[in-house]
Amino acid sequence: MKLYSYVVARDFGFAPNPFYGYCTLATCKPKIRATAQVGDWIIGTGSKRLDLEGHLVYSMIVSEVMTYDKYWKSERFRNKRPYLHGSLKQAYGDNIYHRDKKSGKWIQADSHHSVEGGLANGTNVLQDTGTENVLIAKEFCFFGQSAPEIPQHFLNWKGNSICKKGPSHKCSFAADLVAAFVEWVRSLGVLGYLDDPAQFRSNQA
Repeated sequence: MKLYSYVVARDFGFAPNPFYGYCTLATCKPKIRATAQVGDWIIGTGSKRLDLEGHLVYSMIVSEVMTYDKYWKSERFRNKRPYLHGSLKQAYGDNIYHRDKKSGKWIQADSHHSVEGGLANGTNVLQDTGTENVLIAKEFCFFGQSAPEIPQHFLNWKGNSICKKGPSHKCSFAADLVAAFVEWVRSLGVLGYLDDPAQFRSNQA
């Protein structure tokens, strides 16, 4: 089991998407999505800009790794296709990619990652499709704006911190740090969608 840690710089419920009973990471973080396997932990910590530095925004245990085309076609995840004229959780759907059957080129649905008017955002397409993998979790905790503060000893565990600073991610942790951190998360005794994303207007969800 590996643990991947990164900063959730923008928390709209898009990446990750914690709605409809699954937490999914289908956009952004291509390096994590390319290498994470079933049983691995992904954690997102808060950003300084959102006044959540050192807090746990979410954790998920990867239960499936699925390609974009399978994700798009799956009835289980049809609700995660974006609908920009619906509620906020519909608007921030992350099921946005599939290939054109004839050309094989990526089609990007009108979404949070598109440009105004529904046109594909080439920069986002290039980054997101750096891997076709979508990470799916049945067991997850999404705290959003109620992200709990991570205990201080995890921020300086033998000179290493569970939190990543800046972009990219980190996954080189001592086994005892991972085990202790997982134990702490489980000790919170909560699962699922617990509060709205930090940049979400809850009365419109």
